[in-house]
Amino acid sequence: MPKEYSRSERIASQIQRELASLVRSELKDPGLSAPSILEVQVSKDLAYARVFFSVLDPQDAADCLAALTRASGFLQREIGKSLKARVTPKLTFIYDDTDIRGRQLSDLIDSALASDRDKAGQ
Repeated sequence: MPKEYSRSERIASQIQRELASLVRSELKDPGLSAPSILEVQVSKDLAYARVFFSVLDPQDAADCLAALTRASGFLQREIGKSLKARVTPKLTFIYDDTDIRGRQLSDLIDSALASDRDKAGQ
């Protein structure tokens, strides 16, 4: 039997799709540097949504967070129109640097392995 998804998970998925589309096509803020919407977590009462995003250049993260926060009212209103729900979650944007930290750890492990190989070869 297929797994059933809760309403908050379905709403989160729909919000993620809508946000990605809105950010790409509607927002014209110069501080916005093409963020990727990674995940949306919606509270059980559908009152709050945490939106995790990432950017290609980590130095643009603060500007992008500020731009998304400024646009949160507009984004919330547009999402409310598409959700057609009684309650539209309040959006909170959070920068997620997990991929960057993962790459740094991977590079560190690779350099340690290379160092061990060099020492073993001597």
